Amino acid sequence: MSTIQTISSVYFVGAGGIGMSALVRYFLSKGKKVAGYDRTPTDLTSELNREGAEIHYEDNVALIPDYCRNPQDTLVVYTPAIPESHTELTYFREHGFEVMKRARVLGEITNCSRGLCVAGTHGKTTTSSMLAHILKQSHVDCNAFLGGILKNCESNLMLSDRSDLTVIEADEFDRSFHWLRPYMAIITAADPDHLDIYGTPEAYRESFEHFTSLIRPGGCLVMKKGIAIHPRLQEGVRLYTYSGTKDGDFHAENIEIGDGKIIFDFIAPNVRIKSVSLGVPVKVNIENGVAAMALAWLNGATEEEIRQGMATFAGPVRRFDFHLKRDDIVLLDDYAHHPEEIRASILSVKELYAGKKVTGIFQPHLYSRTRDFAADFAKSLSLLDELILLDIYPAREEPIPGVTSQLIYDRVTIPDKHLIRKEELLDWVKAEAASYQVVLMLGAGDIDRLVEPVKQILERR
Repeated sequence: MSTIQTISSVYFVGAGGIGMSALVRYFLSKGKKVAGYDRTPTDLTSELNREGAEIHYEDNVALIPDYCRNPQDTLVVYTPAIPESHTELTYFREHGFEVMKRARVLGEITNCSRGLCVAGTHGKTTTSSMLAHILKQSHVDCNAFLGGILKNCESNLMLSDRSDLTVIEADEFDRSFHWLRPYMAIITAADPDHLDIYGTPEAYRESFEHFTSLIRPGGCLVMKKGIAIHPRLQEGVRLYTYSGTKDGDFHAENIEIGDGKIIFDFIAPNVRIKSVSLGVPVKVNIENGVAAMALAWLNGATEEEIRQGMATFAGPVRRFDFHLKRDDIVLLDDYAHHPEEIRASILSVKELYAGKKVTGIFQPHLYSRTRDFAADFAKSLSLLDELILLDIYPAREEPIPGVTSQLIYDRVTIPDKHLIRKEELLDWVKAEAASYQVVLMLGAGDIDRLVEPVKQILERR
């Protein structure tokens, strides 16, 4: 887009978000001056500062650098998580700056490439990261804007000077993915979420149907079998289905699970790739892997490149992230924050560690999501052997009267359940550490900051 070509500086309001930080890195790679605001310092914002961005943590117009004060050569990018009342955002709007949502900027950067867009209520970060890793280590190569830090490259951004393929995690929040024009797309799930934005499950699913209409002629859609949406494909767009079992145009057969390993055959039209080994061996990654391999295969990756890519995939941070893996104690951290994600996470862990006690520590994310899905959360969390339930992480929301973690807790059916405040967790874990075998920490808020302290307690038990 012309604005990106002419600007010399970019200012990010909400610079530390996982999607925003990929754009920070992109503009730094293009030689732009980059600055921005975020609410709190994190490891990621510290890395961005080291890479050349100038990020501060107070909503204060006086802290905006001089090089970001000229509307003629500065682009302002913001995330919908920032409140409309934000002082800096208001300043830029009132002084004639070009102000764009993150999704629009991503769309305009990537629409001149062949976008491989991965959408879905859950599974999209792992699937897009798998796809990017397979392509990057193959002769095909790719660019990528990811929704997680991929351990293989320790970044959420990949750039290529020889490939016009761009892997994009297509976020449905705030209808962000409608800015994209995919060459090919994956839809992993369309279980209703973000009802604070969409209002109804029907409107949520309709947004995915609109997304399918944006796929360019000559491309294709690879959709998980059984998803309750009706694609609106343009003429010349092919439709494929996939699944983690013996069903769909792309699927898995001869699945072997045991000894901490998962191996299976990948089936594509007229192709069988035998003995694919999952680098992150949890059951839900079978179907994620099938989807990623499908698009890699459709874009020319060879059988051996696909097999090698899957085996060496280390996963994104906070997606089935093993922090302890001993015979006597296992600690995992997972970003799961939707009832279906939590269900898949728990079932995968219970199958991988059959016969062991699984203790879940869950931090609900958003008051509205807790209100809308309390019963579904309780049903999924009741699959655990023991539940430790924390208070709600509000993120962008103000409290809703009567909405607390108690709504979930009262509906959980297992007897071994505990409702505690986040500040009490470490003392609780110290007191109960001897009883734990497999500990699964779940949530999209700031529960990840407690993972290392919990790990240290469990190591010393």
